[in-house]
Amino acid sequence: MALMGSKLYISEIFYSIQGESSYSGFPCIFIRLSGCNLRCSYCDADYTWEQGEFLDIETILGKVEQYPCNLVEVTGGEPLFQDSCIELLSRLIENGKTVLLESNGSISIANVPKEIISILDVKCPGSGSGNSFHSDNVKLIKKRIHTNQNSCELKFVLSTRDDYLYAKTFIQENELNNKLTILFSPMLKDLAAEKLAGWLLEDGLNVRLQLQLHTILWPDISRGV
Repeated sequence: MALMGSKLYISEIFYSIQGESSYSGFPCIFIRLSGCNLRCSYCDADYTWEQGEFLDIETILGKVEQYPCNLVEVTGGEPLFQDSCIELLSRLIENGKTVLLESNGSISIANVPKEIISILDVKCPGSGSGNSFHSDNVKLIKKRIHTNQNSCELKFVLSTRDDYLYAKTFIQENELNNKLTILFSPMLKDLAAEKLAGWLLEDGLNVRLQLQLHTILWPDISRGV
């Protein structure tokens, strides 16, 4: 999905507490882009698939500066689905922001600026989008973390034991264990957190069990948190 000029299709821009990744708990400005190339079964932001408004990058940057915060996450939808996302990331870095990119992993991060902290989903079979991880991204992740170990994180959302085994195999086959932050997040309606915790303890995996903090803080609010 390529857009002309320096405009992006934006679902929402808001200020909240970061609910995921190793940055969980920190105040953060979220720029949520519209549009996605996947249709995951558990998507909690499916409103981004169609809804949004076109904003130029200067307007977006102006909205970001309204908040007393230096941490910014660009998310979606799938932010890299829009070509001008790369320009937005670069401009945020130029403005002195610490920038997180949350991507579904299906699009190459080759053009993502090296200063960006890339948080990539690896979609498990239970998502309905399994095997969508871009073939170049493991190599690109390894190249980035060789220079800066904290420049990339991997996230797996798990619904079943099969998802857990898929994630475990992915990490082992790609020799990623102990190389970067890896997050396992249970779909709580399908997989109890304590069950996932038990599997992690049994196998001794060096991954972080992640619960979505924003869903605990604001359980009745689905947008803007």
